[in-house]
Amino acid sequence: AADRVLWYGDGYYRNDSRANDDDGGHSDSTEGHDEEDEIYEGEYQGIPGAESGKMGPVDGMAQQAQFRDLAQFEAERRKDQEELAQQYETILQECGHGKFQWTLYFVLGLALMADGVEIFVVGFVLPSAEKDMCLSEESKGMLGLIVYLGMMVGAFVWGGLADRIGRRQTLLVSLSINSVFAFFSSFVQGYSSFLFCRLLSGVGIGGSIPIVFSYYSEFLAQEKRGEHLSWLCMFWMIGGIYASAMAWAIIPHYGWSFQMGSAYQFHSWRVFVLVCAFPSVAAISALTTMPESPRFFLENGKHDEAWMILKQVHDTNMRAKGYPERVFSVSDTHTHARAHTHTQNHDQPNSNESIIINFFIKDLVWSNFLAIFSPEYRRTTLMMMAVWFSMSFSYYGLTVWFPDMIKYLQKQEYSSRTKVFIKEKVEHVTFNFTLENQVHRNGEYFNNKFMNLKMKSMVFEDSLFDECYFEDITSSNTFFKNCTFIATLFYNTDLFKYRLINSKLINSTFLHNKEGCMLSDFSDENNAYMIYFVSFLGTLAVLPGNIVSALLMDKIGRLRMLAGSSVISCVSCFFLSFGNSESAMIALLCLFGGISIASWNALDVLTVELYPSDKRCTAFGFLNALCKLAAVLGISIFTSFVGITKAVPILFASGALAAGSFLAFKLPETRGHVLQ
Repeated sequence: AADRVLWYGDGYYRNDSRANDDDGGHSDSTEGHDEEDEIYEGEYQGIPGAESGKMGPVDGMAQQAQFRDLAQFEAERRKDQEELAQQYETILQECGHGKFQWTLYFVLGLALMADGVEIFVVGFVLPSAEKDMCLSEESKGMLGLIVYLGMMVGAFVWGGLADRIGRRQTLLVSLSINSVFAFFSSFVQGYSSFLFCRLLSGVGIGGSIPIVFSYYSEFLAQEKRGEHLSWLCMFWMIGGIYASAMAWAIIPHYGWSFQMGSAYQFHSWRVFVLVCAFPSVAAISALTTMPESPRFFLENGKHDEAWMILKQVHDTNMRAKGYPERVFSVSDTHTHARAHTHTQNHDQPNSNESIIINFFIKDLVWSNFLAIFSPEYRRTTLMMMAVWFSMSFSYYGLTVWFPDMIKYLQKQEYSSRTKVFIKEKVEHVTFNFTLENQVHRNGEYFNNKFMNLKMKSMVFEDSLFDECYFEDITSSNTFFKNCTFIATLFYNTDLFKYRLINSKLINSTFLHNKEGCMLSDFSDENNAYMIYFVSFLGTLAVLPGNIVSALLMDKIGRLRMLAGSSVISCVSCFFLSFGNSESAMIALLCLFGGISIASWNALDVLTVELYPSDKRCTAFGFLNALCKLAAVLGISIFTSFVGITKAVPILFASGALAAGSFLAFKLPETRGHVLQ
């Protein structure tokens, strides 16, 4: 069931038990095994025995003996796995923690930063992109959710592949897909094309979180793992800050644009989309200099490659610490023989069309996904699913609900300043200045000119326009209701007929209408700045929580950190009832984000440590995919109550957080355990 591997400074020597048997010796690795054990081992690994096709009826005693032998083999296999885990921990202890881990920290941090940026991109560009693409409310909603759907698919697929073909290779492919389609999305013109590119960009970046944490954890010794995985989480915060700062610096500069007629436009928000692809490109460049996880190589029987990487880690750290003469010398280790189900029966696929579907999806991803629901891991997986879902539902639901509530409060405050004019009579006047936030009822306008002006949130009701002239008008949220236009000319305006609600046109003409969209929502340049500023503050507010969780993760344990932070977050939800102003909502957003980040850090560490190396990325990817599904549900439900009631979102979020904190205590504590 296991081969003994001797490790030296220059290489290793595998002591093959069969060679020892030929020489008449006796190997430690085969001690206690007989020929029947070897046969059942082959059967367990999917290797048919020589007599498998000639078996006759098996009596009850033979079946019992077979079950005993299989149970014995399973026990020995588990023992070998435990020995490998313990000895790998010993190797990492000798390698130390130093320059190599810190270099990898910044490289993987860029990949995690790219994930943080991806979350914010669409939300920041929507106020500008909707004008270029004429987006309806339904289209804007779909564009906001499409990134989460893409990340959900990506997390599941890339997580499963990372356990089969390697962490580094899979991460490079996923980041490359993200970079390519993020770049294309900056240039495509149509809504459908932009939606498709952002979907595939999300699919690519979906592999970032599950692979990054699994990859980094396999280079960390036990006493450093919780702390440094928590420090790694800070790059997600840095990604949010980067996106907010770039949006603030780029999008309002409308001069950063060019266009070729009406067919092609490249406005400042597209520059922002392009800049947001930089972290992913930088991560790809840096990742090419880093090695694969040695733990992945050991799990797949590639001992030479694993040894070379571990020696590289050791030598890099020792040279940086001033001990270049220190030799990497690990006495010995055991590695268990595991079945490589992804390479055994697929050398000759049945048909060409099954290569991609069956090999890459079914056999590489699906089989490993089913393994995390095996009896050994079923309870852990189900509990983790509940915790991930409850936390994501409440966190993403509230963090999107907060800005929407702020915008609603802004709109209410803006409406409270609306000026109302009733039964006014205006004749022979030229309006060439901005008209904003006004309501005119039962007015009469004779021979007036409206020229070279903007109309913002203007409403004319039951009014008469006689021999008026409208030229070069740009409007938003402007409507004419039950109005009458007599001998009026509209020249080069965006006052299309759908802005004239139940109105009469008598001898009136529209010439050279502007191309554009009807934006009926609240439109104000200061509102865009507020979105960036609120996101910047909300992201920056998680810094104290990140620091506290990193310093305490290995001291108080993962479960206490997770449950404690969830309970405090649950309590903080009730303060939302008192947020009746814009400043109060921003403060509560920062408070909630700063507290809840400790829960996420603990959950990331716990997920890494609860699953063995050959299932770690698969489990993390699946749970992260479930997280994105819960985010979509939470956002859809919570935002539907904006302007209606705050009680329902608060109760939903508090209940989900309370359930998550209760279930967290049912999970096993992993502090002080070696990586499985």
